[in-house]
Amino acid sequence: MDQDTIEPAEQNVSFPRGAGTAYGYLELPAGGSGPGLIVIQEWWGLTTHIAELTKRFAADGFVALAPDLYGGRTTHDGATAMQMMQELPVDTAVQQLSGAVDFLLQHEAVTSSVVGVVGFCMGGAFALRLAAGEGDRIGAAVPFYGIPEPTTDWSGVTAAIQGHYATIDRITPEAVQATAAAIREQSGVEADIRFYEAQHAFVNDERPSYDAAAATTAWAAAVAFLREHVA
Repeated sequence: MDQDTIEPAEQNVSFPRGAGTAYGYLELPAGGSGPGLIVIQEWWGLTTHIAELTKRFAADGFVALAPDLYGGRTTHDGATAMQMMQELPVDTAVQQLSGAVDFLLQHEAVTSSVVGVVGFCMGGAFALRLAAGEGDRIGAAVPFYGIPEPTTDWSGVTAAIQGHYATIDRITPEAVQATAAAIREQSGVEADIRFYEAQHAFVNDERPSYDAAAATTAWAAAVAFLREHVA
């Protein structure tokens, strides 16, 4: 194994993605059914960390699906992660995520008529993009430390939004607030934006930036929010 790579999470489901096939990691709650939730990876790929988060969401009652946007590739090297992210066609990723929405809404274990979406880092940006593109199929979007480009069209957003961001980050509070303002102006949705005195990726307990206090607070808020809006 290359020194820059880490073991990917095991893929256990597949679903249509446009004319092709996408893969992902699915976890069911102990009761066997629950509201649907998409968990979108960081720029490192569908790692064991993302799989652990998916298991935690399932333990909290969700049918949780983490799509594999990189086709099994993972890394812990920042430069490689940047390259992998830049090589990911946005349209391809959006197709995969839209396919994941279809998959969950048609899954026999999913009890909700809408899907929730939560994303981390790169995945946070895609969580917001999915809310913008999928309209009323998304009940709630919860981005962690990620925003898409300022040119994003927010007019299709109907989902409730709760965002979790670090104050020590290349993504500045000003940029986050500007995104929230654009969402409000174009869609009428008032995003609940929360900041933590922490670094980027404060939920990732495999990174030096992990902040247990911020992660615990944000996780509890996110789960409560998703339970309220995804039914």
